[in-house]
Amino acid sequence: MTESTLPGVSLSGGRDLCYNENMEILTAIFGSPARVKLLRLFLFNESTAFFVKEIADRTKCGTALVKKELHILIKVDLIRKKHIIKEVEIIKRKKVIIKKITGVGYVLNEKFPYRDPLKNLLTVASIQADESLAKKFSGVGKVKLVIAAGVFIQNWDSRVDLLIVGEELNLHKIESIIRNIESDIGKEISYSAFETQDFEYRMGIHDRLVRDILDYPHVTLLDRLGIEVR
Repeated sequence: MTESTLPGVSLSGGRDLCYNENMEILTAIFGSPARVKLLRLFLFNESTAFFVKEIADRTKCGTALVKKELHILIKVDLIRKKHIIKEVEIIKRKKVIIKKITGVGYVLNEKFPYRDPLKNLLTVASIQADESLAKKFSGVGKVKLVIAAGVFIQNWDSRVDLLIVGEELNLHKIESIIRNIESDIGKEISYSAFETQDFEYRMGIHDRLVRDILDYPHVTLLDRLGIEVR
């Protein structure tokens, strides 16, 4: 057990801290929850430039707050302005339209000297495969299996980050929960959700997607199907 040497900040317990405690620690270090979200967004999407509205949407922070935090991060040369041309989705009269937009965007300075230490800290403190992650999906149906991989175990090349199997699954609720997690961690999550019967069938035919999850590094958070003992 170790303690931080940062004034006024005590870090203890390591990875067994719950998400809220970790968020409090990061907020104490970095100044605000909004700044933590912006840091995650840029550090976990290193080569992607974002418009202010995209940042606000992805982090669920107000535009004025985003601009304030960007000003601080630009001042320390962690983020840089960049003129970009980008295709974005716009909802107009309940229809999704793809429109090409030109303007000022913001992107991570990949030569920032503390980039990797910051990314490692935010990864360890923010993205954890534990019981609290599985509990987020307790109200989406009769959940039988939850497996975390990819971003949740720092395996960045994984095909899928999260697998959810159950009965009477509410896909809209699952999608909403996933979007909230993405807002918190600053990175898009690749996930698959199957009804139990469909999953069992895919297991039987050695479906490639399922095998790519089970045959590679992963953490089983809930298993009422006995998958890990098969």
